[in-house]
Amino acid sequence: MRFSPYLGIYRAQFAVTLASQLQYRVEALIWLFGAILQPLIYLIVWSTVSQTNGGSVGGYSTGAFAAYFVVLMLVNQWTDTWVMYEFESRIREGTFSPKLLRPIHPIHSDVADNVTHKFLTSFILIPVAVLLAVIFHATLRPPLWALAAFVPSLFLAFLLRFVVEWTVALACFWTTRVGAVNQMYAVAVMVLSGQMAPLSLFPPPVQTLATILPFRWMVAFPVDLATGALSPHDALVGCVTQAVWLALGVVLLNVVWRWAVRRYSAVGV
Repeated sequence: MRFSPYLGIYRAQFAVTLASQLQYRVEALIWLFGAILQPLIYLIVWSTVSQTNGGSVGGYSTGAFAAYFVVLMLVNQWTDTWVMYEFESRIREGTFSPKLLRPIHPIHSDVADNVTHKFLTSFILIPVAVLLAVIFHATLRPPLWALAAFVPSLFLAFLLRFVVEWTVALACFWTTRVGAVNQMYAVAVMVLSGQMAPLSLFPPPVQTLATILPFRWMVAFPVDLATGALSPHDALVGCVTQAVWLALGVVLLNVVWRWAVRRYSAVGV
């Protein structure tokens, strides 16, 4: 496979998306505020619970909770996608039709758009994360090997989450009202990816379900790596699991995509 055409396409898409994001700076700041506010609320809640229980809950000290949710804020933003919430209008209004005429898969445009957004928001998000870590006295001293493993695990987490959520978004080809589907998926991600609390605080059945399904590997696993909560063996097993889930996700995406395109019909306004 030749990658040079894709590199040119991505460079062009990055430039277009960058100009668009800079034009709508206020909207980007609103989305960023939401990305900061949610983990901050959970951080305050669990820090309060820890303090009222003698400074520790389930093996997490107040500083450990601060480290977890500060890193979670970064990881969730760097792996998050919004394609599920845009697909409905694309199909219902027929704006997806021109994308099917292009010689490249529509997913590449969404990837470029998403990566550009992450690049821009990181200039604000990283300083905010550092500030919160200082304010809440985050205990964050991961070993060097964990930081090295964090980079590929974060990359795999982003790809896995993107592929899974792009596949879920394809439900719009069968029904143009997918609010309930999106909401159920959002709840599953919130609980089973460790966004509400570290998964080790949940009952064993929930932990098992999160481990079997791909949700843990989208968010919680990179967070645990960056906070030094995993052993080298756990890190290796986790990265392999991410790769396996990513491969399965790509296969499923291709199958669902072929089915979806066959039955696609744009609905005019």
